[in-house]
Amino acid sequence: MAGKFELKKAKDGQFMFNLKASNGQVILTSELYKSKSSAENGIESVRKNANREGAFETKTNSKGEPYFILKAGNSQEIGRSEYYSSTSAKDNGIASVKKNAPDAKVDDITV
Repeated sequence: MAGKFELKKAKDGQFMFNLKASNGQVILTSELYKSKSSAENGIESVRKNANREGAFETKTNSKGEPYFILKAGNSQEIGRSEYYSSTSAKDNGIASVKKNAPDAKVDDITV
């Protein structure tokens, strides 16, 4: 099974998506978008930028847990990961986004 984008409606009526790996684990979560078409554009941006050099910014939260942010060419955030237990787990997450995003199908569960 391949990875997939899950496009859904948030509680407040806005739209967002998760990129899930083939095992169903969420590897990237988007920001909230006011329209469905904007969220779909966000998915396309993930596909385009997943393998762009310098697209991933790695950070650490206040508990010392590493995570990453995927950024577009204009440095705008497209999505971010969960918090990981180790740097190697975070690196695996980035590798998973690079592998899954370009060909991931969209599962539209907004209806």
